[in-house]
Amino acid sequence: MDYSLFHVDAFTDTLFRGNPACVVPLENWLEDAVLLSIAKEKAVPETAFFVQNKDQIHLRWFTPDLEMDLCGHATLATAHVLKKHLGYDKKVISFTTMSGIVSVSLSDELYYLDFPSRMPLETHLPKTLEKSLNAKPKSVLKARDYVLVYDREEDIQNIQIKRTYFDELDLGTGGVIVTAPGENVDFVSRFFTPRATLLEDPVTGSAHCSLIPYWASVFSKQEMTAQQISERGGQLFCKNQEDRVLIGGKARTFLKGTFQVR
Repeated sequence: MDYSLFHVDAFTDTLFRGNPACVVPLENWLEDAVLLSIAKEKAVPETAFFVQNKDQIHLRWFTPDLEMDLCGHATLATAHVLKKHLGYDKKVISFTTMSGIVSVSLSDELYYLDFPSRMPLETHLPKTLEKSLNAKPKSVLKARDYVLVYDREEDIQNIQIKRTYFDELDLGTGGVIVTAPGENVDFVSRFFTPRATLLEDPVTGSAHCSLIPYWASVFSKQEMTAQQISERGGQLFCKNQEDRVLIGGKARTFLKGTFQVR
């Protein structure tokens, strides 16, 4: 049987920038081991799979290593595929996911993800994590992910990870965010995942579930712009809404094709 596949660059309007995701529409679920094997074969940060039954769309996300509980850029990519390539005509797309209902709306060429807010709380810096970093943060917080706050954008650009120590961390589906006020945007960040095939994620929508409420409280503003300053880079348009966050971004399709599983 042939399966459709779309390769989309998310959180960017420029090909070969942002975060690449593969999107695979399915009529019925394949075995989990097969889904993970497809994600390994594609070797992008996330591969999204969805099954649509009328207006109900069940969405799942896989890295090359494991199934994730929440993924922003692959959700944006899936919404882009539904809108641009599959003729989905409703204004709001609702997905049933491991993290509950998440929705995406399109406004002025921006896809806005409606995700749960995860305000990070102050915590201590684990010794293993401290040894992994070339520079100690000024404050340490945690929700699903560790949030390490620095003074300047330059600090984030210069972060280096000593993977020998870093991969001793067991954070499940979580990772480590490093962040600081931005020079041309409100805040910048980078995101790293221990034990993962891909150490640094180019643009991490789900990390902004914590970054948005944190920086909203620091700046006392509810709308902000952000950049993830990885090598590929990406831009995000952020809105803080009590127990929800809106994460906006653009997308470009790189490839449309088919594959077979036999």
